[in-house]
Amino acid sequence: MKVAIGSDHAGYKIKDDIKEVMDELNIQYEDVGCNCEDSVDYPDYAVPVAEKVAKGEVDRGILICGTGIGMSITANKVDGVRCALVHDLFSAKVTRLHNDSNVLAMGERIIGPGLAKEIAKVWLETGFEGGRHERRINKMMEVETKA
Repeated sequence: MKVAIGSDHAGYKIKDDIKEVMDELNIQYEDVGCNCEDSVDYPDYAVPVAEKVAKGEVDRGILICGTGIGMSITANKVDGVRCALVHDLFSAKVTRLHNDSNVLAMGERIIGPGLAKEIAKVWLETGFEGGRHERRINKMMEVETKA
């Protein structure tokens, strides 16, 4: 598995914690930035991550900003992306099992590094259940082609 990871200034500290988790799991990753506390615009990092996922350059993406909201909304504007905003372990697992989310968004101002690492680990290690969920995912993705 290969993952693209990005953050804005409000999420870069937890981004480094998530990279440690991926190192422990032997998951390749590409960090698209940012790496500072200077104010930046979250779409500048959400879009490259989402596009890499949509183009198949990476298998999944992880985005972190202050709340995760701006990142998730932006990522979901890219065709082919199913970004889930997650701040608990149950949602991290179910969004993979049932929704086959391919991008994870989290908020550094909402959760701390310990929980963020646990969420990322669960999300990265959980597969898609398929079955009845496949039909629902297909219907969801059809919305993009009708727009």
